[in-house]
Amino acid sequence: MDTKNTPRISIGLPVFNGANYLSNALDSLVAQTYSDFEIIISDNASTDATAEICRDYANRDPRIKYHRSEINRGAAWNFNNTFNLSRGEYFRWAAHDDIIHPEFLDKCVSFLDRNESHVLCFTRTVFIDENDNEFKEHTYPLDLAKVSRKRLFMHYVCAHHINTEIFGLIRSDVLGKTRLIDGFVGSDFVLLGELVFYGPFYQIPEILFTHREHSGRSTKATKGPEEYTQWFDSSKKIKFAMPYWRRLYECSVSVMRHPVSLSEKMGYLIEIGRAAKWNHGALWAEIKRASKRLF
Repeated sequence: MDTKNTPRISIGLPVFNGANYLSNALDSLVAQTYSDFEIIISDNASTDATAEICRDYANRDPRIKYHRSEINRGAAWNFNNTFNLSRGEYFRWAAHDDIIHPEFLDKCVSFLDRNESHVLCFTRTVFIDENDNEFKEHTYPLDLAKVSRKRLFMHYVCAHHINTEIFGLIRSDVLGKTRLIDGFVGSDFVLLGELVFYGPFYQIPEILFTHREHSGRSTKATKGPEEYTQWFDSSKKIKFAMPYWRRLYECSVSVMRHPVSLSEKMGYLIEIGRAAKWNHGALWAEIKRASKRLF
C-alpha cells in the first residue's frame, strides 16, 4: 500500500440501479468539510443510468474510484467489495439514497481520534421521503454512555429497528477482523454485535445523517424473506428462509469466536437462549412458514 497517498477515510458506496438518488448522495459526500477521503463505488451490474452518473463524478473528482461488476453478485458481496478495495484508517458505508451533512465526517473522525477505545461513531438521524420532506427523527433506543457490553450485544441480537448506525464511521482494522456483511437477512445486526466485542460505540448528539424512505428500498421492494435473502446473495436459490433463527445462530457463532472467558461466553449464550424464549412466537411462526413452503 502507498501510505504516502493513503486517505484517512474510505467511503464505500455499493449500488445497484440507484440513478434516482445517486447524485444527491454523491453531492453530500464530496461536500464534506473533512476532505481527506476516498469514495469507492461498487456497481453491481446496474442497468439504469448509474454507470454514467458514477463515471461523470469520477472524472470530476480524483477521490472517487468507480468499479463495476458485470454480474449482480448480491448486496453482501457489493458491500464487502467496497471495504476490500478500501485503504483508509477509517471506513464507512454510504447508501445511494441517503445524505450526510457536511460536518458528518469531521465530527465522527474527531471523536474517534480522541477516543481510541471506541470502534464506531454515528450521529442522530432524520428520515425523509421520496420528495426530500422530513417526516420523523429516528431515536436510538440506548444510552451508550451507560449501557453494558452485554446489553449492547443483546440489542443487536433482538433489534428490529431501522439500522442507521451501520452507516457510521468504523475503525478499518477492527472491521477487518469481523465477518463483514454476510449473505442472510439481518447480517448487518450480526456485524454490529460482533463489533461490540472490540469496543464501545458513540452517537454524536447532532442530526448529521439523513435516511431516505422510499418504495425502492430493499426492505420494501423485496417480497418475503426468501426474496430478501437473494437480495443479500444473488447466488442463493432457496425454498425457505428463517431470518431470526439464522440471526440467533450467527450471534452465537460471534460469541464463540471472540477471546472472552468461557464463563463470559456462557453468559452471552444464556442471554441468547432467553431472547429465543421471549421471541418464541416469531421463531415458531418461521418454522411453520418454512414447513409449508418445504412440503
